[in-house]
Amino acid sequence: MCRRAIQPWPIFGVDTLEIDRSGPSFTLDTVRLLRQRGWKQIHWLLGADALHQLPSWHESARLLQEVHFVVVQRPGWKLDWEKLPGPFRKLQNNLVQGPLIPICSSDIRRRVAAGKSIHDLVPAEVERYIQEHKLYGAGDEPAGK
Repeated sequence: MCRRAIQPWPIFGVDTLEIDRSGPSFTLDTVRLLRQRGWKQIHWLLGADALHQLPSWHESARLLQEVHFVVVQRPGWKLDWEKLPGPFRKLQNNLVQGPLIPICSSDIRRRVAAGKSIHDLVPAEVERYIQEHKLYGAGDEPAGK
């Protein structure tokens, strides 16, 4: 689906690094593999809705040292910087504002399962793929039939 989503923009690419390796996929391991591939700087986009979970990530303190996190504001999400452990509060300096588009993957999956349209939420090729592969309940018979 990622390849289909970026198809119109050749500047983007899809890397299967995380799904190609076995076992758990920790962000720190991914970062280290990217460094082995020659990446000098790694900027990691993190939605504001996921920020408060960051301290619980695998070796999060080390991750803070190895990655430049860019925190993207999410609509309807208020950040409480005081609830974060001290070292994570510095990410407040990495907060970026952008268009606040109220789209989230869990809502898309719920809509598909309920038989509702996702036409304006995902690229047409992604919508087609979801329908063709009956993902998230797409194309299932409604209950009671």
